[in-house]
Amino acid sequence: TEEEKEKKKKKKKGGGGGAGEEVEEEEPDESMLDWWSKYFASIETMKEQLRQQEAAAAEAEEKEEMEIGEGSKAQAKNKDKDKSKAPKDDKKKKQQPVPELPEKKNKQKIDELKVFNKELETEFDNFEDWLHTFNLLRGKIGDNDDNATEEERIVGRFKGSMCVYKVPLPDDITKEAGYDPTFGMFQGIPSNDPINVLVRVYIVRATDLHPADINGKADPYIAIKLGKTDIKDKENYISKQLNPVFGKSFDIEATFPMESMLTVAVYDWDLVGTDDLIGETKIDLENRFYSKHRATCGVSQTYSIHGYNTWRDPMKPSQILSKLCKEGKVDGPHFGPGGRVKVANRVFTGPTEIEDENGQKKPTDEHLALAVLRHWEDIPWAGCRLVPEHVETRPLLNPDKPGIEQ
Repeated sequence: TEEEKEKKKKKKKGGGGGAGEEVEEEEPDESMLDWWSKYFASIETMKEQLRQQEAAAAEAEEKEEMEIGEGSKAQAKNKDKDKSKAPKDDKKKKQQPVPELPEKKNKQKIDELKVFNKELETEFDNFEDWLHTFNLLRGKIGDNDDNATEEERIVGRFKGSMCVYKVPLPDDITKEAGYDPTFGMFQGIPSNDPINVLVRVYIVRATDLHPADINGKADPYIAIKLGKTDIKDKENYISKQLNPVFGKSFDIEATFPMESMLTVAVYDWDLVGTDDLIGETKIDLENRFYSKHRATCGVSQTYSIHGYNTWRDPMKPSQILSKLCKEGKVDGPHFGPGGRVKVANRVFTGPTEIEDENGQKKPTDEHLALAVLRHWEDIPWAGCRLVPEHVETRPLLNPDKPGIEQ
């Protein structure tokens, strides 16, 4: 933890641009870097993007206001606007070069991941690209059921997909990815047998937790539930903190379809009495697992076999690519000389060598395969956006306070 704190301090300094030299010194020593370096670098990038968006939005608004104004009033306003705009622009000019210096240096060195400031589901249409979830509700018996909430009436979930076709089938369906018209869309559907999976949950941190104690603070700890597994990480609670950095990972074995709803909760530790739930979030793992967006382990930006950025997916990029091509009935991948790979009618290029820990270079196709995966949405028919290596941000909700983020 000491190291992490040091790192954070350095990161903060680097982000401010005051310590450009310091960042340079750190540069060559890769053994100092770890996942956190990657995470903080990514957050800086995210903040930068948000700043730019806000600046662009503000500018657009100013332009609109100028266009709306008419006559002498408008001219007077415009003069004022120009005055107020000038210092703003000036500020922007002043601000921007500062963070950019270390940013650029970091960019060459530190690989980044995608930080979503919302749930992954909202970014990828709830992962309902072919599997939709319908709640099954208990019927109403008598009066007391009338005011029961829908939540309380849920007895199960039905997952499936329904398609209605016009006969004779339109050409686009018969052509599409060579579907057999008698089976329609329902090809390549996974079997319904139970499958065992290993779920690995990484919890980075919580922000702005709702205070649970009289002193306006909380003592948060993590609780995870999936099927019969119930983990309460009580002894590792973080004292008097509303923005705890947990940095924990949990491994859970589960069986789909019986155990697919993962609940991650944050509780407030209390010495006396029971611990209070601050908030929780539920994740449907099965939808992620079966989605064609491949939401199992995000695709990294680069492929490396050692160091802080080691490839973490159990399958290598080339194996993932072959599988996707086979399932989508796509021609390829054909690896050619000169760092080229052909998939369907597209050609991708990339490096063909990789360094191991001793600096020895070996030939490899993995970089090329990864280049295709990162542009998989460009592949006709079968292509779609694959989930990148990421950290997602999920709202914590409490059943007693519906709809209010905790």
